[in-house]
Amino acid sequence: MSTHRLVTLLFVASLAGATFVLVRADEPHSEPRSQYVTATKCKRCHSSSKIGAQYKVWLESKHAHAFLSLASDSAKVYGARKGVEDPQQSPECLKCHVTGYGEPADHFVAARADSEGVSCESCHGAGSGYWKKSTMADIASGKAEGSKFGLLLPKETCANCHNEKSPAGTFVDWPADSAKIAHPIPKGYTPEPD
Repeated sequence: MSTHRLVTLLFVASLAGATFVLVRADEPHSEPRSQYVTATKCKRCHSSSKIGAQYKVWLESKHAHAFLSLASDSAKVYGARKGVEDPQQSPECLKCHVTGYGEPADHFVAARADSEGVSCESCHGAGSGYWKKSTMADIASGKAEGSKFGLLLPKETCANCHNEKSPAGTFVDWPADSAKIAHPIPKGYTPEPD
């Protein structure tokens, strides 16, 4: 279509009250952002020992109690050294002790609870794109790539909090440190689609 004809068409359309959005064919289209679904969604499938009881492993971990740990005496002492009066109210602390802290409300499918601490989605990414059983089955079978659905590998996300700025320090030895919180899906397990 010629430029003159396009301008004429837009002018006539504007007189008629129509609105157009022009999109160039060579511009990338952004995918909708994954939303946080909370550990409750993960619990539905990841509680069974048949799949590895990942939810139970998380629930018994320090990550599940990360927010509550900010009320401990040691957290208060560390906070005081950093000029933080209440670690459970400090953005500096909450960014690593609460899943999705600081994200806008529309990045959450359900209301976020600080008490959930560092849940599944802190390490594996916001789950709205991958939490469904059929999607997970496709990822597990190799039919789909998890990253295309927002599923992240923890080794890539741990350093967001476990770094030189953290009171917990850095990971010195990935295999040894990650083994402390390991929760693999048993070999040979294949999820059944919905």
